[in-house]
Amino acid sequence: MSVMIDGGNTILTARARLLGRHLDIKRLGHMEALATNPLVTAIGDTGHAVLFRSGAVVLFGVDEAQEAAFIEEIRPFVRDPLIQPEREDLPILIDPNRAESLERDRLVLADGDLARLQVVADILGKSVLLADQEARVALAFDRIEPLAERLRRQGRGVSDADTLLRHIGEALAIQQDMVGRGEIGDKPEILWEHPELERLFLNLEAEYEIRERQLVLERKLTLINDTAGTLLNLLQNKRSLRVEWYIVILIVVEIVLTLYELFLRAPGHG
Repeated sequence: MSVMIDGGNTILTARARLLGRHLDIKRLGHMEALATNPLVTAIGDTGHAVLFRSGAVVLFGVDEAQEAAFIEEIRPFVRDPLIQPEREDLPILIDPNRAESLERDRLVLADGDLARLQVVADILGKSVLLADQEARVALAFDRIEPLAERLRRQGRGVSDADTLLRHIGEALAIQQDMVGRGEIGDKPEILWEHPELERLFLNLEAEYEIRERQLVLERKLTLINDTAGTLLNLLQNKRSLRVEWYIVILIVVEIVLTLYELFLRAPGHG
């Protein structure tokens, strides 16, 4: 069931999915917006979907069939879709008589109003985005590590500048997805309207280690950029030195030809 009632309290599941690199929110104008920043729309009688530009979608109170149908509906608006979407589920208990907290792998909320769902969705959306970025950075590390090892062992790096530029471009793309579209380091705008929800946000942010994971990724991206940049500078310096030698050789050849012509034209050699 998408929503269950237990002793008068509601139990539902939040399903976070990262579908691609970008979701074109502006093209979803046909959907009825129950709230904005982030966009919230209804699914069925009791379900809700919260959508983010980062490509993340967080569904509340929907079953698998509703989830599949909704994702299929918005798929045309997803740019660079992932072959295997990142996923994260969180059971939620709505109980007005208990303090809001995470306990036994489930979240306890005082009520299920849209503002609270937006705060929860913000964290879950960032978490699946970070999971994808962590996988991308790990692959980038695997690709650039042999280049650094080759430099250490042989004293020379890669001979292909395009390869290094791709590494730098990948690192910049990850940073753009994380900071630009994902707004990882920012608080959700809903907190300006509902400052009483900041404690819930901070507790969830700490539980999912959002800032810690962001800092780790930033350090790794800096290392990738620095490594690729260093190898690229070495390659460019090597090419510059080679060009300088070519110029020296051409000058020497020109001097030799000039002396040869002068020698042939000298008196007694005509």
